[in-house]
Amino acid sequence: MNAAAAPLTFSNDLLTGMEWNPTQVRELLHLAADVKAHPDRYRGALAGRFLALIFEKPSLRTRVTFEVGISTLGGSSVFLDHTETKLGQRESIPDVAKNLERWVQGIVARTFSQESINALAENASIPVINALSDRYHPCQALADFFTLQERFGGLRGLKLAYVGDGNNVCHSLLSIAARAGAYLRIATPAGYDPEPAVVSEAKRTARETRGKIELCNSPEEAVADAQAIYTDVWTSMGQEQESAAREAAFASYQVNNKLFAHAASDAVFMHCLPAHRGSEVSGEVIDSPRSIVFDQAENRLHMQKAILLTLLN
Repeated sequence: MNAAAAPLTFSNDLLTGMEWNPTQVRELLHLAADVKAHPDRYRGALAGRFLALIFEKPSLRTRVTFEVGISTLGGSSVFLDHTETKLGQRESIPDVAKNLERWVQGIVARTFSQESINALAENASIPVINALSDRYHPCQALADFFTLQERFGGLRGLKLAYVGDGNNVCHSLLSIAARAGAYLRIATPAGYDPEPAVVSEAKRTARETRGKIELCNSPEEAVADAQAIYTDVWTSMGQEQESAAREAAFASYQVNNKLFAHAASDAVFMHCLPAHRGSEVSGEVIDSPRSIVFDQAENRLHMQKAILLTLLN
């Protein structure tokens, strides 16, 4: 982290978002805002640093923002395409980690399994950043709360509703909402709830920050008076065989104008993208002026630059 930002001692890795405490999350949000407002201040801050990008899944926002981010900070990246040969198949994950730590200063990994992310971190002495796994998407959630902070001026007590699948994005929203002191309501169909351990950790943290975490099965209950409504795809990468069952289970969970009528008058719509118009969200919502999905996408760049500055500097 830049010396002027009064750095705290952060965990060496970003694997879940739960390794950073509320004060550290606030510090990271502050740094992202400064990076966005004063990009020239950080040019060359990571000169000579190299970043390995390991991707088992397709990517637009994550890959581009990390590559552009490290480049504008003065560093370079190496892309390792594992969409055909999964990480650990050709060579063990410990061996991959031990090789990479000799050449680069950080690893960004997008994997099907959280265990693969953990194994990289356990076997590499350099920082490992989770760029999405089956359980967590911390970079996305941090950028989302940065976007909400920009929009509403603060996060403590802010009312966010999440409607849909209790998936990796939902897990990370839980963790960061709790650390930000926000009020998060989650509506999922029965059987698609977020993992109990993630919910329990978020509720414990929320008690410290005076935030609030609530789970329900009613979309209308979740969005009542909400300032932001968030949804994600009903079928994540790797779950394609479940798509028909999921379409049926989530049919009444679409975010549309009818559901939005229950939210606050100035409520905004959020989605991590890519989106399926006509499924989890109607076109009339995602393409309306209240949609801030492209603000979220832009802020992935600024947040990822803040993460890199924090862990690689």
